[in-house]
Amino acid sequence: MSVFDPQKLSVKLIPPATFAQPVEGRKYTLTHSDITAELFLDIGYVYNCKSINPKMRDEVLAEWKIDSHGCLNLIGKAHVDGGEFSQKIADTRFKIFKKEMATALNGIVYGDRQFYVHYPFLVDAPIFIHYLSIYPQYRQVAFYGTPRQYMNQTIKQP
Repeated sequence: MSVFDPQKLSVKLIPPATFAQPVEGRKYTLTHSDITAELFLDIGYVYNCKSINPKMRDEVLAEWKIDSHGCLNLIGKAHVDGGEFSQKIADTRFKIFKKEMATALNGIVYGDRQFYVHYPFLVDAPIFIHYLSIYPQYRQVAFYGTPRQYMNQTIKQP
């Protein structure tokens, strides 16, 4: 993944979702191809479980949720491990997720940019990613700024 290239992003709406609905509970499933560096973003009321590789579990899932103050936040999760990987492999996976998360968030925000036309206040909503792991050192929540930070980041042409 590393550098976000909008031309390598494929976006699919899962009906009945549109670029305007839903807001709360809007779900993103972002997967990729290690071979072609393509990103695949599914947007809907549900995650696209069919696109998730159950052996690799290298997808990023995210959802618009209301916090305890009544504000919408983009809450994501990355499956570092659930006991199926050794600590050494979990460490590698965690480092890769951390390194590639900005690219993943670029894909999610850019891929749903029409959504922000309907809800411009959400460009300043916080983004939190939950790293899921059985190992305490990898089980954490990280703040990744706001969608505004990812809005205009596109690949730089040589």
